[in-house]
Amino acid sequence: MKKFSKIDDEAEINMTPMLDIVFIMLIFFIVTATFVKESGLDINKPDSNQPPPENEEQKNILIQIDNNNIIRVDFRRVDIRAVRANIERLHAEHPDGIVVIQPSPDSYAGIIVDIYDQALLAGVRGVSIAEPARQ
Repeated sequence: MKKFSKIDDEAEINMTPMLDIVFIMLIFFIVTATFVKESGLDINKPDSNQPPPENEEQKNILIQIDNNNIIRVDFRRVDIRAVRANIERLHAEHPDGIVVIQPSPDSYAGIIVDIYDQALLAGVRGVSIAEPARQ
């Protein structure tokens, strides 16, 4: 007596539905990835390969922000309202220099952005944000 089994037929796995799902997921990821726009500031980082300029006429304007959000322009304590005037004065003395903002790790980001905006309003050619100072 023969049972109801077919030994001659082999089991097959149909790969078509799995490939359809993979292609649909791929299309989904491509479409969603193209519409992502990151917002941020355009920051000019100084090149580490170039040596610093030797002449005094290209002196940079250093602005430091400490942990207590105290602003120092060329090592002098300055109020946030006087930052633009100081940058304009120093930029007139050294027109080829750029503004370098050096914040501490605990300073507020809003103050950094305000100083960045004030430097751009003062007409400075380049503004850079340096690595936070270690204190």
